[in-house]
Amino acid sequence: MLNSKMNILFTSSGRRLSLLQQFRKVFVQHNISGSIMTADLKQTAPTAFFSDKHFIVPRVTDPNYIPKLLQICQKEKIDIIIPLIDTELVIFSENQHVFEEIGVKLLVSSKKLNEIACDKTMSYKFFQDRNIPTPKVLSDDEINNKQYQFPLLIKPLDGSSSVGVTKINNEKELFFFKDYIPNAMVQEFVTGTEYTVDVMVDFDGNIKTVVPRLRLETRAGEVSKGVTKKDNDIITAVQQVVKSLPGPVGCITLQCFKKENGEITFIEINPRFGGGIPLSIEAGANFPLWVLQICSGETFSEEDYNWRENLTMLRYDEAIFTESIQHDH
Repeated sequence: MLNSKMNILFTSSGRRLSLLQQFRKVFVQHNISGSIMTADLKQTAPTAFFSDKHFIVPRVTDPNYIPKLLQICQKEKIDIIIPLIDTELVIFSENQHVFEEIGVKLLVSSKKLNEIACDKTMSYKFFQDRNIPTPKVLSDDEINNKQYQFPLLIKPLDGSSSVGVTKINNEKELFFFKDYIPNAMVQEFVTGTEYTVDVMVDFDGNIKTVVPRLRLETRAGEVSKGVTKKDNDIITAVQQVVKSLPGPVGCITLQCFKKENGEITFIEINPRFGGGIPLSIEAGANFPLWVLQICSGETFSEEDYNWRENLTMLRYDEAIFTESIQHDH
């Protein structure tokens, strides 16, 4: 049974408007009372203008970040925290017990999973150890001995949202970018169709659904155009991966390629709501409702694949105009 009153706090809410609105829709449909609040570093976060209350908080890396959130949780009687950026996931998983002590549920996976996910070398090792196909990462020895074929792909180890991901076509580019990109990791360049896959998991690791989204176009690392696909090969491969993850909770977003030969090769794990999740929700995979259900103590006993296939999302920018913000000159 759903709790009839729930207060949700989205942290690092930024521009994630449509996700907030989809939670609000579920509140209305299921007669849930409560507030949807946001916390962000900036008062100019667009979500601040759509949430019931917006809080300015320190940087995620600031030692006061967690104390400040705890203070908000107590004052506003928060029931659920949903973090929206990678950099805060490990910190939250380390502090889970402090929130639980005051009755707050965190939609956060285990510390181990968050550490694997936010370090590309650890992700690579995780996939390799479990024989999950993943693009080969080149060691320094292999690079020095020229044991590679172009094109290659280079990216920062701890990067997020595709910043610094560069295709390398020749030796000159390889040595330039290896110097230029901090903590560079060089891997084989995989071709095929790229999918982002949303998975919903309860607090015991039971899967509710898997939604593969074919990436038609990306902008700044987020899907700007995508289409839902009921690809059974991908769904099965993703179920296997999620079952092997340590302590997954909530929405887990995986990135993979389906190669020309049909092999599915995994490149990334993001244990949080991805930027393209509104497409999966719109298609009928009711992530907001499922989040509220597991936070009300439910577990998933059966899977649900009733979402619509071939729903396409084309995103564009909207603007908010306000005179209520004080700027420092």
